[in-house]
Amino acid sequence: MSDKISRRSFFQRSAAAGALSFLAAAGLNKPAYGISDSQEIGTVIDLTKCDGCKDLGTPLCVSSCRQKNEAKFPEPKKPINDYWPQPKHEDWSDKRGLTTRLTPYNWNYVEHVEVEHNGEKEDVYVMRRCMHCDNATCQKICPFSAISKDASGAVSINENICFGGAKCRDVCPWGIPQRQAGVGLYLDLAPTLAGGGVMYKCDLCRDLLAKGEKPRCETACPQNAIISGPKEEMKEYAKTRVQEVGGYIYGDTQNGGTSTFYISKVPFAKINEAIAAAKKAQEDTKPGRPLMPEDVKNYLNTEKGMALGVLTAPIAGAALAAVTAYKAMKGEKVDD
Repeated sequence: MSDKISRRSFFQRSAAAGALSFLAAAGLNKPAYGISDSQEIGTVIDLTKCDGCKDLGTPLCVSSCRQKNEAKFPEPKKPINDYWPQPKHEDWSDKRGLTTRLTPYNWNYVEHVEVEHNGEKEDVYVMRRCMHCDNATCQKICPFSAISKDASGAVSINENICFGGAKCRDVCPWGIPQRQAGVGLYLDLAPTLAGGGVMYKCDLCRDLLAKGEKPRCETACPQNAIISGPKEEMKEYAKTRVQEVGGYIYGDTQNGGTSTFYISKVPFAKINEAIAAAKKAQEDTKPGRPLMPEDVKNYLNTEKGMALGVLTAPIAGAALAAVTAYKAMKGEKVDD
């Protein structure tokens, strides 16, 4: 075997080694919530079954998620400082009842679009939330190691050590995590210097998974449009279901693969176009209403992404050590 390695291989090996070292040192390589030998969980979201609970004010998958996670919703300390040196900050606390997009108070929502396919117009309802990626860019790039992935495959944010830098949202292909300013650790460490907050998103109800229970959105769905189970079984079911309806699958290859598999009768390219058109018509440029592009590459597989991973790993390890020491000094715990 040649002693030479490519620049790409160097970045891959360095990033992996650095990530493993700081995870092990921090204890973050251990499964969360006592999950040990459980299989990785996959979710199928069947758009051929979802009707958006159109007879209700809010879809049940959304309202049940909000009820389940209400205790985790942020309560910002006001007045909130801007993100120095920018004259702005993200504050959704006065819009916490909003259910038509992702916010720190709303971790899933249903996008309704009308799509023309095979000469017919189709109403499509798309439940959106975190995809829980196989190789989660948000987890690998977080400079404070505030994001972890447990044995179930659930990717979650530890609000106790998140600084709200939003790098996770920047590298997420769908821009899923949403930021609330005026809360979090940065208030103790640098409230006037930079501003910040905490990022929030779906955690796949990992506490329920650890008890052998289903995510709340799934159990609330009256159409059985959301089902979860062992990931490989869900992937095979999704492929079979796609053949049954003569449709399309989304999430199996996007971003290098995810734990979420959408099924649709209409092409996802058309769904993506419809979402983009609706946003443009409404002049909606705020984060929290993701598109659904088909060609989604994993940022970590690019040289720029790998280089950033190499740089981030030691920073994350040092940052976590500093946060741990600070919280220990205050008599607080870092973990949930």
